[in-house]
Amino acid sequence: MLKFFSRLERTRGLIIVIFAVMMAVSLVIFYAPGRNTSSMTPASSNEVLARVGSDEVTVGDLQTLKESYMQMFGGQISLAQLGGDKRFLDGLIRDRIIAQEAARLGLAASDAEVADKIRKEFKDASGKFVGFDRYKESVVSRYGSIERFERQIRDQIAAEKLQAFVTAGVRISDTEVQDDYRRKNTTFQLVYVPVTADKLAQKIQPSDDELRAYFEQHKTEYRILEPQKKVRYLFISQAKAGEKLQISDADLRADYDNLAPDKKQAGVRVQQIVFKVARPDLDEEVHKKAEALLTQLRAAAGGGPVTEDAFATAAKGNSEDAATAQQGGLLPAPVKRNPNKPNPIYDRMLDVQEGELSELFKSGNNYYILRRGASVPKTFEDAKPELLVSKRNARAYAVAAQLAARAETRLKETKDFQKVAQELAAEANMNPADMVRETPYIKSGDDVPNIGNNQKFEEAIAPLENPNDVGVRTGVRDGFAIPMLLDKREPRIPEFEEVRERVGQALKQERAKQQLEQRANELASSTGSAADLKAAAEKLGLEAKTEDAYKLGAPLGEAGTSPVADDAIFNLKEGEITKTPVKIGDNWVVVGATKRTEADLTEFAKQRDQLTQTALSSRRNQVFDDYITSVQARMQRDGQIKINKDVLAKVAEDEPAAAPPRRAPRIPGQQ
Repeated sequence: MLKFFSRLERTRGLIIVIFAVMMAVSLVIFYAPGRNTSSMTPASSNEVLARVGSDEVTVGDLQTLKESYMQMFGGQISLAQLGGDKRFLDGLIRDRIIAQEAARLGLAASDAEVADKIRKEFKDASGKFVGFDRYKESVVSRYGSIERFERQIRDQIAAEKLQAFVTAGVRISDTEVQDDYRRKNTTFQLVYVPVTADKLAQKIQPSDDELRAYFEQHKTEYRILEPQKKVRYLFISQAKAGEKLQISDADLRADYDNLAPDKKQAGVRVQQIVFKVARPDLDEEVHKKAEALLTQLRAAAGGGPVTEDAFATAAKGNSEDAATAQQGGLLPAPVKRNPNKPNPIYDRMLDVQEGELSELFKSGNNYYILRRGASVPKTFEDAKPELLVSKRNARAYAVAAQLAARAETRLKETKDFQKVAQELAAEANMNPADMVRETPYIKSGDDVPNIGNNQKFEEAIAPLENPNDVGVRTGVRDGFAIPMLLDKREPRIPEFEEVRERVGQALKQERAKQQLEQRANELASSTGSAADLKAAAEKLGLEAKTEDAYKLGAPLGEAGTSPVADDAIFNLKEGEITKTPVKIGDNWVVVGATKRTEADLTEFAKQRDQLTQTALSSRRNQVFDDYITSVQARMQRDGQIKINKDVLAKVAEDEPAAAPPRRAPRIPGQQ
């Protein structure tokens, strides 16, 4: 670290020495061995999760990465949907492999390279390094520690150098680029007929005898392997209970007064200057124009904050966003960070000082220069609606919980749902009939009407073994439920009538799948041209669909897409159909081209350099990915990659709930 940061400033002398000593002391304290104890949070745990050659992947590395992704997606997606712990671990292992391979080939990042990258990333409006304190604060808040962040920077540089080395000889011909452009930009007007099992199944009507025969042949497939329970429950609606609550302005104002200072901010004023790139060949010209204006604004401010008036004058004369230009570039509403809906364009201005300008950046076809303005306070009247919702929800939950507790006690005493519903209906603000509900026979994992797949409800009914057993109150969708067992069925093969609907669906699907290819071939062989396809489909009871301005890679409606379908369509001349049906997934499709418009090669000539570079980059990425995959396979054969499965299993069981989320820009295993 000291050697590293000694390169961050060019000046010498006593001030630098003092700064370095203070920094060293702070780092010694920050990384003191005594801090790595078993009482630390999983995000800082040094327990080894995997060994990759000479490197280790710790539980802390994994936890920090997972928290970064949850922050990135705003909590709107589960870790399981992102692939689970194993996928995150695979990415971290891949990062270590890349770093070690780079070091083996003498391509590791030097201290000077790491320092230079950090200086560029952490600079103020004048272009100077922000200083160690601001650097440390930002890095620790996002990555957990300076050490972890700097390792990522070092690995990133090494990965870039390794990829450049591995792919130095990769080339792509002009013919390949042009052929790819033609495939992607040739458009078609299509008529197509998806032949799917669902469609055919709708027309299949098996007899009762056929259904019973199918059930007898497959009855073990419908075996119920665990007990089923039929439950009656009393429902208390949280929303209904909350509707009667009276909440005064005095209560809301007290909540407002107790808000943290940052919660009393509506956001910050942000101004923008937008430069639009009308055509790809104008990109460089627009970039130079925008860069010149940014330099001019900073020079006029003498390296200090840029005033709102100065930026407004520049916006009115230069910004190509008509909606904001006449307002001096001012956005219509203050900018405030929303974890559930991050804004990659404007959120960057929340981390800078008033009067600072953003670097010039591009989003879509526009270049942007942004200015951070003053913070905008949130008045009591502004905050009142959300305060009211929060207060009402909190009180409604408490009221509904109290009513549910009383209902539980009374049901255990009386076993009489109607009586208890009548007693509590007025306080619950509900009709007694709406409070009493029943489930069908259900088992764990079932989607229960009005409740869904609810583990807490399953836990509440699990102890109920005898009719009239009353369970404890439990939270369900929109409120609380107090269950009572009505009946219980032991594991068994069900009677036909219990599963009649499922049997019918299964038999229809089976017969439909047997007919799919035959029906698709009948359609293709009976059709002479694209113009005839719709009529031919109707004769077979199928439905033709159309696509205008279709390009390869797009889905054909419900039929989907595939490389085979792309090839078949691209080879169609105007008026032709695919004489052999195309299989996409489990379905078949017959496609005809009513019109074909070839790609404009004059436009290709304008974009040739950019398209060549994009194609070359894509091929290099693929070559590099194949290279790293082969290195990983070799290391696995040599026993250099070892995963501690017991620790991985424990991480999955002991997911920390209170660890603060952090952000990280990198996706594991990618450059």
